Amino acid sequence: MKTIVKHSKKLNLPLLPKKQFFLGKNNVALIATVLLASLLGTYLDLLLVHSGFYTFPKRLFPKLFSINILFTLVILPIITTSFLMVMSKIHPFVRPLLLLIIGIFAYLFELMAERIGLFIHAPKWNHLNSFIGYILFFMMMWRFYSLLVNSTKNK
Repeated sequence: MKTIVKHSKKLNLPLLPKKQFFLGKNNVALIATVLLASLLGTYLDLLLVHSGFYTFPKRLFPKLFSINILFTLVILPIITTSFLMVMSKIHPFVRPLLLLIIGIFAYLFELMAERIGLFIHAPKWNHLNSFIGYILFFMMMWRFYSLLVNSTKNK
């Protein structure tokens, strides 16, 4: 087989570094954390729905699932991935501020979702639970991810 394109010997450009997928060497940590977030989110929703704190009147496959699996299996992993990517790039002193912003947005989105009928809270529910809960949830996800990343660095 004959080569059609010949390489110039005068051209000494350095090779471009390979782009890493998402966070590079931390892909395993990212995937493990996102899977944990999805599982934990699913189980928390199941627990809270069956405890009577809220219900999901609009959800996929309502005869099969009492929770909104679209949120726990698609939306929450996307949010978690974005969160981890941002957290790994920002200064450590800014991270608590990002967690606070996430808590505020969770609180506001929950109120908005309730107004449009995506879910209904029981009278005993306090929206402050969501504010604190999402801060703690994402703090745990960040800790888990950081532990995995640091354990792979030490090897």
